[in-house]
Amino acid sequence: MNRHPVHLAVYDTLADWETGYATASLARAGYQVRTVGASADTVRSIGGLAVRPDLVLDDVRPSGSSLLILPGADLWDAGDRLAPFARKAREFLDAGVPVAAICGATAGLAREGLLDQRGHTSAVSFYLAATGYRGGGRYVDADAVTDGGLVTAGPTEPVAFAREILRLLGVYEGEVLDAWYRLYHDSDPEAYAVLQRAGAR
Repeated sequence: MNRHPVHLAVYDTLADWETGYATASLARAGYQVRTVGASADTVRSIGGLAVRPDLVLDDVRPSGSSLLILPGADLWDAGDRLAPFARKAREFLDAGVPVAAICGATAGLAREGLLDQRGHTSAVSFYLAATGYRGGGRYVDADAVTDGGLVTAGPTEPVAFAREILRLLGVYEGEVLDAWYRLYHDSDPEAYAVLQRAGAR
């Protein structure tokens, strides 16, 4: 199957735990995951992992991507160094290509105005309210929310975040998607049997 890659934004202080379920599951499903940095310089995650980006942000086009994933990072709340990633998210959404943002990245999208007209979630409502955005009435108290091609989640919901991405891209659906979530979120052994019968993992 010929699919465009999934692009994972990487920057200093990115939260290691927030995107692993999504990227691993997408790679197993046949997607190539490419990392994207503001420059070609190596970045370092909160956990100390060094990541050298595959691509530079300016070279990434929605037409050559299946999805842009924006992980949380301390830098989202420390000035505007990551604002170019939020602007790239706007470019993707305007082109009809989905974006998935978790934790601090949701605040970056709020500042960019991308949550004003879409249902969304984050860590807590007042975290986003502090950005001064106009989308407070669209905030949903849920583990993860998908609306208008945009997936959002809070920092403690990497499995729900991945579930919404897998649903959005059509990797799993129905009983299989539910089983995937129950296995990785609830450690439900019965869910494994469902995935095994479906040839999923």
